[in-house]
Amino acid sequence: MADPVAKERRPARERALYETDYYAWIQEQVALLRAGRLGEVDAAHLAEELDDVGKSERDKLESVLRVLVMHMLKWDQQPEHRTPSWVFSIREQRRRYRRLLEQSPSLAAKQDRLLEQAYPGARDWAANETNLTIDEFPDACPYSWDDLLERPFEVDPMPPR
Repeated sequence: MADPVAKERRPARERALYETDYYAWIQEQVALLRAGRLGEVDAAHLAEELDDVGKSERDKLESVLRVLVMHMLKWDQQPEHRTPSWVFSIREQRRRYRRLLEQSPSLAAKQDRLLEQAYPGARDWAANETNLTIDEFPDACPYSWDDLLERPFEVDPMPPR
């Protein structure tokens, strides 16, 4: 039979470990879960952490979209400043986007909303980096998903000197 006094002390100990040594708390929770000792898991904090992990994945996708759109806006607004690094950044953000959706396919259902949320930041960032006014960029994202993920980007080779 389980010791009821020990059971009452456990939440305080779990709370203290959660607050004083987060990594140790995580390792303890993983060990408890793997051992099937579900009654000993700090369920309240674990639920909070899992919720945060989900939010973090969503935030990563929004961030990738913000960087991708920012570079595309710069590309379209300042063709005379196009560089191979912009092409690389666009390709890299596309790879990250695809990887995130492979790891968490349910995020695809949120991609339109995430793009809508990412666009104002991308627009501000592009204006800042190009020294153009914000009004020189569309109020809403001008790119379709096909543009975002498939449109080709190449830098014209430098003319010989």
